[in-house]
Amino acid sequence: MRHRNFRLFFAGQSISLIGTWMTRVATSWLVYRLTKSALLLGTVGFAGQIPTFLLAPLAGVIVDRIDRRKVLVWTQALAMIQSLLLAALTLSGHINGRFGIWEILALSVSQGVINAFDMPGRQSFMVKMVEGKADLSNAIAINSTMVNAARLIGPALAGMLIAATNEGWCFLVDGVSYIAVIASLLMMRVAPNTLVHAATSMMTQMREGWEYVAASAPIRTILMLFALLSLMGWPFMVLMPVFAAQVLHGGPHTLGFLTGAVGVGSLICALSMALRRTVRGLTPMLAIGAGVFGIGLICFGLSHTLWLSLPMMLLTGFGMMQGLTASNTILQTLVDEKMRGRVMSYYTMAFMGMAPFGSLLAGGLAHLIGAPLTVMISGAACIVGALWFWTRLKAIRAQMRPIYQQLGIVPIHDLAAEESGEG
Repeated sequence: MRHRNFRLFFAGQSISLIGTWMTRVATSWLVYRLTKSALLLGTVGFAGQIPTFLLAPLAGVIVDRIDRRKVLVWTQALAMIQSLLLAALTLSGHINGRFGIWEILALSVSQGVINAFDMPGRQSFMVKMVEGKADLSNAIAINSTMVNAARLIGPALAGMLIAATNEGWCFLVDGVSYIAVIASLLMMRVAPNTLVHAATSMMTQMREGWEYVAASAPIRTILMLFALLSLMGWPFMVLMPVFAAQVLHGGPHTLGFLTGAVGVGSLICALSMALRRTVRGLTPMLAIGAGVFGIGLICFGLSHTLWLSLPMMLLTGFGMMQGLTASNTILQTLVDEKMRGRVMSYYTMAFMGMAPFGSLLAGGLAHLIGAPLTVMISGAACIVGALWFWTRLKAIRAQMRPIYQQLGIVPIHDLAAEESGEG
């Protein structure tokens, strides 16, 4: 927090993220209220995330070629317009009944296009805000803390606001909240972009990015694990309205409690990660986090009471955030600066890009076999992924150690690290 740019980002993003989480909860509840369909919940989730999968590699090249702060200013401004338009359509009564789902789908697709450029841009800009890699691990953990504090506050506010009025006011609050993060970005003092504009074509740079990821076993393996978690695990959020209404027999406030419980678990994990002083030892935490995530999902699927579901969501959020924060920190530490945007675009694909297929799969399975059994299958898949990653740890850490030694993270003659295999 001693870095001025990061303080500005923290202040602006903290406000904006509360609005973002309000919109996420309000959108899912609006879709479910209009359609009563788990399949359409999954379809809207698919529509909102598939552009990220398709456009992320191209976005990564663009992020590496132009000023990253400008990318973020534009994405935040466009996201503000999208939220305000959704608010206007909802408050004016244009989104009503099953036909209203088409407007939601169209605006979800537009938000997905924006996110395809925003996420790799934001992740790549992190190292600029803290002026190097020394404080990067703490910055990522603090950013995760901020995201999950908003995950806790936003859904609770959304639940109360929807119960008192309707979903449109959540969209309006979100639209206005973007002003804070845009202002913070414009107030930053950032050194001019030192990256040299490549004379090669964008297609060549896309291929270079893919070859860089494919050649690195640590980066490749982490991304494969997260692709699996994104496909099978994270779409459980799409089914939250079904659990709130059908399984737990509640309303929008129940949905807010469940989403907030995920935020509490994630916040606890993010705070613990922020206390870490080094990236060393994070690699095994990826497998542990994935396993905890899977166990939480299985237990949540077995629960039919709110008092038991809430702690299971807390456990799920803890495992999910441990994997996210650890993987982000490791990737940002390993990656070459000239490849940062492209690598983080593949991280975006693994994190957000596989989720639309998972949302569609989760919605379809829930329609056929029910939401509880669907999340239990998802949890089992996450545990299998954790066990697979654990078998790859030795090979991964052998390739990571020379990079850590070059960066001064691991001393060249650190016999303790050699003996323990710490990554």
